[in-house]
Amino acid sequence: MIELRGVTKIYDLGGVTVNALAGVDVRVEKGEFVAVMGPSGSGKSTFMSIVGLLDRPTAGSYELNGVDAGKMSRDDMAELRNRALGFVFQGFNLLQRTSAVENVELPMTYAGVHTKERRERALDALAEVGLAERAGHFPNQLSGGQQQRVAIARALVNKPNLILADEPTGNLDTRTSVEVMELFQKLNAERGITLVIVTHEHDISTYAKRRIFFRDGLIESDEKAESPTSPLKADMR
Repeated sequence: MIELRGVTKIYDLGGVTVNALAGVDVRVEKGEFVAVMGPSGSGKSTFMSIVGLLDRPTAGSYELNGVDAGKMSRDDMAELRNRALGFVFQGFNLLQRTSAVENVELPMTYAGVHTKERRERALDALAEVGLAERAGHFPNQLSGGQQQRVAIARALVNKPNLILADEPTGNLDTRTSVEVMELFQKLNAERGITLVIVTHEHDISTYAKRRIFFRDGLIESDEKAESPTSPLKADMR
């Protein structure tokens, strides 16, 4: 599903050259659940931006579902991003003056989905994340965990085969973080959605089936869970 070959990314910041990625090779198969880790400045966020079609490599190649991103126009990238990818962010990124169901409808609005179908799919997605009764609530009427569930529902409505999550538990308490990770595990196990999550938290990374650790723009380690107890089941904690 995801394949990076020799990917480098160089930024010129006011005459200072920053090598965010220094020749990275990564392959992620369909249905994997991957945690991406590393200290600040390690390259993990740049990696996610490239995988999410939000940025292009300086050199090297990136293929998503067999499509060479380097040969795509910006409009093509935006269309594929909307159709094939779901995004979940640390800060939820919900519109504060818009209800939960309307927030979930947003990606479908950009995709040109008809109003009636848009509402039905948004309500179904909210039900899937356990928020059917909160559809009409505004973000300031929801807890942090509920807001993140709305964000996850929004990521699901266009039926992506890949969800990218950037520090999805960073603003949540421990119990709520476990609930969110339980939901991710369920989506991965039951719907076969590929998940790639950036996290600073080792405990959160244990829910993934594979952990990739970045340092200085390179992959320092790439390991799969070795024992039947790993990844840990969120509902067992």
